[in-house]
Amino acid sequence: MAAAPHVLVFPYPAMSHITSLLELSSYRFLDRGFKITFLNTEFNQRRLLAALPDQQAAAASSLKTFVGIRLATIPDGLGTDEDRSDLGRFMESITATMPGYLEELMVRNAAESDEERFTWFLTDFGMGWAVDIARKVGLRALAFFPMAAALLAGSLSIPKLIQDGVIDKEGAPINGKMFQLGPKMLPIDPAQFTWNCFKDSLTKKIVFNFASNNIRAVANAELILCNTSQELEKHVLACVPDIVPIGPLLSGSRPDKNFGNFWVQDTECIEWLDRQQNNSVIYAAFGSFTVFSQCQFQELAHGLELIQKPFLWVVRADLTTVDDDDENSTNLSNLMERVGDRGRIVSWCPQQKVLAHPAVACFITHCGWNSILEGVINGVPFLCWPYFADQFFNQTCICDFWRVGLRIVADESGMYSKEQIMSKLEALVGDKEIKERSSALKEAACKSLQIGGSSFNNFNKLIDLMSV
Repeated sequence: MAAAPHVLVFPYPAMSHITSLLELSSYRFLDRGFKITFLNTEFNQRRLLAALPDQQAAAASSLKTFVGIRLATIPDGLGTDEDRSDLGRFMESITATMPGYLEELMVRNAAESDEERFTWFLTDFGMGWAVDIARKVGLRALAFFPMAAALLAGSLSIPKLIQDGVIDKEGAPINGKMFQLGPKMLPIDPAQFTWNCFKDSLTKKIVFNFASNNIRAVANAELILCNTSQELEKHVLACVPDIVPIGPLLSGSRPDKNFGNFWVQDTECIEWLDRQQNNSVIYAAFGSFTVFSQCQFQELAHGLELIQKPFLWVVRADLTTVDDDDENSTNLSNLMERVGDRGRIVSWCPQQKVLAHPAVACFITHCGWNSILEGVINGVPFLCWPYFADQFFNQTCICDFWRVGLRIVADESGMYSKEQIMSKLEALVGDKEIKERSSALKEAACKSLQIGGSSFNNFNKLIDLMSV
């Protein structure tokens, strides 16, 4: 009897990328009998283990496994205290450090027994350069894109965009031109490509070159998988048939879904939600990367106070630029004194469980793709507050294409005022048509995952390919 397929999974070192590939590994491949080795950076592995309950963290650390997944690490080249939000420096470090360690790991594993040897390599599109290494050592490779298929299609079109004069040879927009990959597709603003979100020209160049090299290398992967579905992006997928949609990749409320977080989850917020009326709670969360100025943070706090509805707000320790942590804590304490049990503030939470709760009325979000899929699959309307890169395009999907949410618009000073926050929330919660469209989109997204659905069938074909 042949050994079970053994997949080496390699995410880009950011939480949202890790989360979606863990969903694919833990709740899809393992359920089909595959073996999984999940390769994180040493820095991120420490964060993931630190966010687990003590007993689970100790077991995972000593056994090098968690819920059936084998855990492996390589260094990212930066010291423990260095700033990984400086993406230019981070990508330079990755490029210089990780290829050698990855190749060494693959070569060492190739000498193992048939039961232990990797048979496939699955890499995040953001680490596409690793496909070349896999092919060099004779390992079959797949690539995975954790964001919208439209942005993947846009990235794959970079050579043509340069040829058509939409962007220059360094990825910068020319004359503010938008581009449209197909007649029924949303226009994309090249200024919203990740590298163009930086003001520093050197960082732009580093990130653009990193992305370009990934695109070239990923062309050698056997398939490019995407965390989307035919029902969500049918016009894009019709134009780019080489993209294989297998999403949304969501585990729902499975009890072992607590690995993949950088912060400890506050599960008591679910008990608080249980005490609220159905369709009454404003849920606000901005992912793992968003940072607010102190003034904007206070406007959001006052907006949640003014709406006079229950709210659950995720406030990471590093959500604001405030220098005085005591001042920030005092401001939040004062807010909670004024609103009492009507509000709940947590540092992190089990978001899929929260969005699935019947008490949640809407979602104030940074428009990260994982968060969007979690909202869509639960039929929750969105108030869009994008911060970075693809999040602006995702806002366009929500507000203009699916029409399941509203934008919040900055004033002349670049601020989102408490009055606008309140008025937009009132409009969103009271909009029956948005709620109806949200329910219809939920039904379509869920259908793709059911037996006979598009993503279900695509995943079965993938399993067949990888089992040969």
